[in-house]
Amino acid sequence: MSKRILVPVDGSEQAHRACDFVVGEFPGAEMVLLHVVNPAEGGYSAQASIPSFSEEWYDRQCEQAESLFEDIEADVAEADADLGVSTAIEVGKPVAVIVEHADEEDIDQIVMGSHGREGVTRVLLGSVAETVVRRSPVPVTVVR
Repeated sequence: MSKRILVPVDGSEQAHRACDFVVGEFPGAEMVLLHVVNPAEGGYSAQASIPSFSEEWYDRQCEQAESLFEDIEADVAEADADLGVSTAIEVGKPVAVIVEHADEEDIDQIVMGSHGREGVTRVLLGSVAETVVRRSPVPVTVVR
């Protein structure tokens, strides 16, 4: 049975590097791309009070995720990698969703990008990658 590698993607350069890492290091595996829509990002703007805004915002987030998935799948095809790709879009707090997805979806390893925060901002804001490393039920590789 091939390995199932979970790669949380958010459109960042680090997430793309994590995908490239999986392509190079896990031939024959299945790369599971996960995009987490964080409802907290839906906002506290004046627009958020408009009843249809949240639906429109969510639809835009899903469209952006699908576009991101297509770009990554095209990169995998271009690399002629022997790699299966599946995708998922989930809603929630990124750390909780990533850890839960790994636990419930028979994931063997998580490979994710680091956002490279340093110093005070890292202490104050924390890091999704760092928290996933601490809470994950499976091994985690963080790509810089």
